[in-house]
Amino acid sequence: MTGQAQFPNEQTEAGEFKRQADAFRHWVTEDGRSGYPAAAGRYHLYVSLACPWAHRTIIVRKLKQLESVIGMTVVDPIRDEQGWAFRNGHGHSVDPANGFHFLSEAYRITDPAYRGRITVPVLWDTVTRRIVTNSDDDLMRIFNCEFNRFTDSPLDLYPAALRAEIDEMNGFLYEQINNGVYRAGFATSQRVYEEAARSVFAALDQLEARLRDRRYLFGAQFLESDWRLFVTLIRFDAVYHGHFKCNVRRIIDYPHLSGYLKDLYQVSGIAETVDFDHIKRHYYMTHDDINPTRIVPIGPALDLLSPHGRAALS
Repeated sequence: MTGQAQFPNEQTEAGEFKRQADAFRHWVTEDGRSGYPAAAGRYHLYVSLACPWAHRTIIVRKLKQLESVIGMTVVDPIRDEQGWAFRNGHGHSVDPANGFHFLSEAYRITDPAYRGRITVPVLWDTVTRRIVTNSDDDLMRIFNCEFNRFTDSPLDLYPAALRAEIDEMNGFLYEQINNGVYRAGFATSQRVYEEAARSVFAALDQLEARLRDRRYLFGAQFLESDWRLFVTLIRFDAVYHGHFKCNVRRIIDYPHLSGYLKDLYQVSGIAETVDFDHIKRHYYMTHDDINPTRIVPIGPALDLLSPHGRAALS
């Protein structure tokens, strides 16, 4: 028995969710060799505070102190048949950067033939008036290194000595955790759902063991992979546990993962990137095939500011 797919064009006959590939993959470079030179005020980031993929880019922009360098507009958390809109995003009825009413306008300007799903994040170039990239993977790396002359932040989330290990960890996190919760939540058959959900918790068990004796995934300093994991963990108990039926355990039931989550949440500036109102309203009101009543739960009560006890770990 199968149910209705959230995104029919990204669903297999067996009921599996297969996420579409990113459509635009150009790169901003410090020296401009890509045709998109790094420059203050030239690029504008479109995000949803609800979306974990967009959240990653918001975090790196924050950590790298690029807020005055790269503008940002937040879309409304409710995505309907017209897609991501600016009708209520942080009080804007239209996009203040370009006057867009819908993010789809940026896609159509860039490629009038585009027929895929409209996704966030999007990096817009105000000079060529086109999307540079809608890849969160690329944007995390671009923000990490290509705008360094515009920031005082020495932070490097993708150090050369650990890149192979980070790439391997990122692959594991994407398949088993980041996209794993979606494969469970968007499954349209019992077998596919159970396989995906069990894989999520097998991976969480592995991460719980890894974090037993180290503060972050690679030791004493957080790196790119930590923030890729964070955006799923922060949404887990509020959304994925119930809405996506990933309900074997909550993150709060994992002592090391829950401490790790609080540790990252308490990094300066990170809490202000987390908006549970946007997160819960987006998932519970947008996915009406999963939650047809569109009722948004009032919980859970999360204490993310209590002591995490992880500072002594290396």
